[in-house]
Amino acid sequence: MPFVNIIRKRLIFLVLVVFGVSLITFAISHIIPGDPARLVAGDRASDEIVTSIRQQMGLDRPLPEQYWRYLTGILRGDLGASLRTNRPVIEDLVAFFPASLELALVALLIATLMGAPLGVLSAVYRDRPIDHVVRTLAVIGISTPAFWLGLILIVTFYGALGVLPGGGRIDPNLAIPSRVTGFYLVDSLLAGDLPAFGSTLRHLVLPAFTLGFIHLGVVARQIRSAMLDELQQDYVRTARANGIAKWRVICGHALPNALIPSITVLGLALGDLLYGAVLTETVFAWPGMGAYVVNSIQSLDFPAVMGFSVVVSFAYVLVNLAVDLIYMAIDPRITGVN
Repeated sequence: MPFVNIIRKRLIFLVLVVFGVSLITFAISHIIPGDPARLVAGDRASDEIVTSIRQQMGLDRPLPEQYWRYLTGILRGDLGASLRTNRPVIEDLVAFFPASLELALVALLIATLMGAPLGVLSAVYRDRPIDHVVRTLAVIGISTPAFWLGLILIVTFYGALGVLPGGGRIDPNLAIPSRVTGFYLVDSLLAGDLPAFGSTLRHLVLPAFTLGFIHLGVVARQIRSAMLDELQQDYVRTARANGIAKWRVICGHALPNALIPSITVLGLALGDLLYGAVLTETVFAWPGMGAYVVNSIQSLDFPAVMGFSVVVSFAYVLVNLAVDLIYMAIDPRITGVN
């Protein structure tokens, strides 16, 4: 029953989020200077042609009517047509979404694999030099702009050392793996194409590390805080009093319990990574939704920008729903079940 209540509340929240995002993006698209009809028609088109296109696009109708058509279209899964690609926005986003999600998942994996051990060490050696180093590193990670770090990594590992590619998703001389999941790492393994897998992995290193380092500090600080609470619990002191080795108690008892509240942070980080990938994808020429929406903004492609905002917000709420359900499954006390 608690699962049903959580799902019901999240679905209601999802509707409210979609409504709010659609209203904000619609308002912004009409505040920003620019005429989509003129963009479609071209600079040399006559006023009559522009007026005709404006009528076809429904831009001559009252704003409430335009918004109602836009909102009902979202509910039907219709996000409009891109002014730049002349394709349905939903098709463009479906094509670019796997690249963004693959980058976000690898970045989250990097942040977790690096942040969790640092958080544990920071808690175990509280107020010692390693604790100060980890906290300083966490602050640096949180404060570092993604685009600046990305440029530094490109200059260092691509420009100076030449050991990693500076952009793109796969070497141009290799065939793109047959699309099954849209994740090049997975599709190349399914196809048994090891060169494509290796190339994709090498292209992922710099952009994924850039995104992961930004969230490393959040993960490390959360793990540190949770570990400090667990290390003060009676079961830890009892285990140590019974002669169980220190690191066995820490890794086998305290850490699993400390990871439970950290699930929420990791879920929120995944949603942030989808949004935060916009600048990173632009810097590394990564063909994902971020680069797509940046190009759309530059060309005043309002339907594409609005569709991106709605889709990512939708995904953000779904991630939160999944995190809540996982949290309840791992810790039955949340559901009131003993």
